[in-house]
This record gives sequence, C-alpha cells and structure tokens, in this order.
Amino acid sequence: MENNPDAKLLRIFIGESDRHGQQPLYEAIVFEAKKQGLSGATVTRGIMGFGANSKIQSAKLFEISSDLPLVIEIVDTEDKIRAFTRIVEQWFEQSKSGGLITIEKAEVIRYKAGN
Repeated sequence: MENNPDAKLLRIFIGESDRHGQQPLYEAIVFEAKKQGLSGATVTRGIMGFGANSKIQSAKLFEISSDLPLVIEIVDTEDKIRAFTRIVEQWFEQSKSGGLITIEKAEVIRYKAGN
C-alpha cells in the first residue's frame, strides 16, 4: 500500500474465546487478511470491556478471564476492506459469534517494511 489519504481502518471487536471451526476467530481473521493481500493486521488484547451482551470481561490480578476483549485492526483501501468485511460477517454468522465491525477514515502517512 502506498501513502493514501483515503485509506480505511477496519476494526473488529470480538472475544478471545470466539472460534471459527477449531481455530480462534482472531487467528482465522489475521491469516485470511494475509491471504487476501491486505496491508497488515494487528490484534490487541484488552484488559476490560463489554459488548452487546453487557457481560463485563476483565483481567484481574488473581482471576484471568479466558474471554478477554480483542480488537483486530487492518488498514487498506476501501475496496479491499469492504470485500474483507463480507468474509468476516459470514464467519460471525457461521460461528454464531457476537462482535462489532467498524470502518473509519484513515490517512496512511508511511507504510514501509523495516530492514
């Protein structure tokens, strides 16, 4: 991806225990993003959050939840992001997973591999 003032940021909010078949959903999403040729993906693990079910998940010193919130972020062109979103939505339906998908404006200033 080149510097792009009209890029899009895809954010996918899921739970750590969500699965796509036998694989964690977050792994399936990242591997599929690579397969689809998207520019990159990052998974961030939250320490606390809640979603549509209003159940609070948190990581505490003595009690570690096995379903902490995860956010997957991907930046690319709008066409590629929207096509990929359709795949993720199908997986949500197949796995009966809850979650949130957002698309936001992003301006790519620099995108280069390191040495």
